[in-house]
Amino acid sequence: MNPMVLTMFILSLGLGTTLTFMGSHWFLVWMGLEINTLAIIPLMMHQHHPRAVEATTKYFLTQATASILLLFASVTNAWISGEWSLLEMNNPMSATLTTIALALKIGLAPMHFWLPEVLQGLNLMTGLILTTWQKLAPFAILLQLYPLLNYNLLLFMGISSTLIGGWGGLNQTQLRKILAYSSIAHLGWMITILHYAPNLTQLNLILYIIMTLTTFLLFKMFNSTKINSIITSTIKSPLLSIIILMTLLSLGGLPPLTGFMPKWLILQELTKQNLMIPATIMAMATLLSLFFYLRLCYAVTLTMNPNPICLMTTWRTKSLQPNLILLMSSTLSILLLPLTPTMFMLTL
Repeated sequence: MNPMVLTMFILSLGLGTTLTFMGSHWFLVWMGLEINTLAIIPLMMHQHHPRAVEATTKYFLTQATASILLLFASVTNAWISGEWSLLEMNNPMSATLTTIALALKIGLAPMHFWLPEVLQGLNLMTGLILTTWQKLAPFAILLQLYPLLNYNLLLFMGISSTLIGGWGGLNQTQLRKILAYSSIAHLGWMITILHYAPNLTQLNLILYIIMTLTTFLLFKMFNSTKINSIITSTIKSPLLSIIILMTLLSLGGLPPLTGFMPKWLILQELTKQNLMIPATIMAMATLLSLFFYLRLCYAVTLTMNPNPICLMTTWRTKSLQPNLILLMSSTLSILLLPLTPTMFMLTL
């Protein structure tokens, strides 16, 4: 893609998200979401591959449906209450439609079906944008509207997402589909606690973006899209294979890594709210997610393929990819747990 055109699309992504962050009028917020969606579509289909075109079409139709629902909810609320302000949603039907529309936009269960299929058709860098940057604008709306939304619906969607995100990734061999189900599971944790402690939702979102950024950059460095293709990562770079191992375990939420921090705080808050059953279900669902993370860890560090003739073996040449971002994100993905009190206070 032409660098000037690529720069224009990247700046449009930033503009759409910024409009949604700044807007207090429903029409401005909706316009920011639309700019965001239209800016990423050319990035998704620039490979000129039938699978990329299919993924782009699915993404466009899903986002268009969510935008229509969101616009209908805002117009209905304005018709009943006479207010276009984002914080004046007093109509229960409009609040429910808004919750469903935003859940469809970010890929929450049971509106999650598009996310694994779309992510599978993209390259790793576009998939990184889809799973990180594209979540910011809808979450900005959710963090402003959470007192007005139906918390029972949010709790149902959150628990469903943790279960489906863990269960759906068990039999996958494609890394992008595994990361898609990982995204669904992490979104479930964020949505479950949104009504009770929105600061924990912010903390979980920030840490999820850092860990996902590290994972995608590592897979991009090894040019890996399948479990079989990361078997040779230890031969190529033993140090990076250890970083992959630690990052994947952090995504799974094992102590003493960074990913344990949001799960620990969220389970503690759910217990304080006397939500013992949801907390237990989510803790058990994490074991499902941990299983496919451990599969990846086993393939990366404990497996050495003696006959790699069936794989596309790459030359061990010097990497020209920038390593500073990877260095910073991998350090944050692994070593932030001792700073839990500081991180918690920063989100208050």
